[in-house]
Amino acid sequence: MKTRKLGHSGLDVSAIGLGCMGLSSAYGPATEKNDAVALLRTAVDHGVTFFDTAEVYGPFANETLLGEALAPVRDRVVIATKFGFAIDPDTGRQHGLDSRPEHIRQVAEASLRRLDTDVIDLFYQHRVDPDVPIEDVAGAVKDLIAAGKVRHFGLSEAGAQTIRRAHAVQPVAALQSEYSLWWREPEVEILPTLEELGIGLVPFSPLGRGFLTGAIDADTTFDSGDFRNGMPRFSPEARRANQALVDVLGGIAAFKGATRAQIALAWLLAQKPWIVPIPGTTKRHRLDENLGAANVELTADDLRHIETAAAAITVQGARYPEHLQKLVGR
Repeated sequence: MKTRKLGHSGLDVSAIGLGCMGLSSAYGPATEKNDAVALLRTAVDHGVTFFDTAEVYGPFANETLLGEALAPVRDRVVIATKFGFAIDPDTGRQHGLDSRPEHIRQVAEASLRRLDTDVIDLFYQHRVDPDVPIEDVAGAVKDLIAAGKVRHFGLSEAGAQTIRRAHAVQPVAALQSEYSLWWREPEVEILPTLEELGIGLVPFSPLGRGFLTGAIDADTTFDSGDFRNGMPRFSPEARRANQALVDVLGGIAAFKGATRAQIALAWLLAQKPWIVPIPGTTKRHRLDENLGAANVELTADDLRHIETAAAAITVQGARYPEHLQKLVGR
């Protein structure tokens, strides 16, 4: 597996990481623990060094899973986790945001225990908290870095001005935000800001929450616990309209002897050398497929063809319902 550096931070990770949320939450029932541990260790064996989790995944269960699965190879991997939500420790229910410095410190200590580690490699603010100045957030993480409990600071779904303000207090190693062929808004303001400041980008949902793989169509039925049921972009009407983008990927994939997922990931890798996508999966064959994207070379002609074809398609449906959309881009 090739490696990449996340901006100017010096944080060196596999060119493709693994988003671990789906092993514990969001897409239906959690994966059986032994199967999840096996998948995580297989990823390491195949060169993945970058693993993404958060306290809210589960909640708490995903960090505990990674702590157990990665303990034998802890010196070979980079673990990113997140703070920023208020979570009832007894019920696991979320009740808003909380990025107060004292809460950040509490989350860090709890995450360290669950991850069975002495240091968090990359600590993201999961969502920007409008009630806490970002300078205070960055300062709290700066203190954790000075104490040796965190190595790098990250933000998730933050706006350009917030990124600049945070970076002025504590250098931001990476921004995690959705970015893919069907969500390209970061190209307008975020990517130029990151390039200027030397910050890496970690795209989550680089395969459009599975849609760009071609495995989902207008007739697909999701598990009752799958959060895609509430996303406008996954309404049957939107899926039917957005099939055109999947068809474009299919044509290019056939020409390149690859899969749609591999073309979508290779396209992301070709955008900037400091972009590291983190596709998630619960299946071994999908893991192999995703990691194979690192070996797919898209020529300048390939990229122009993708750009021209994608420009002719208007993706339908908002990516989040309104109450979640309010939490991004602050």
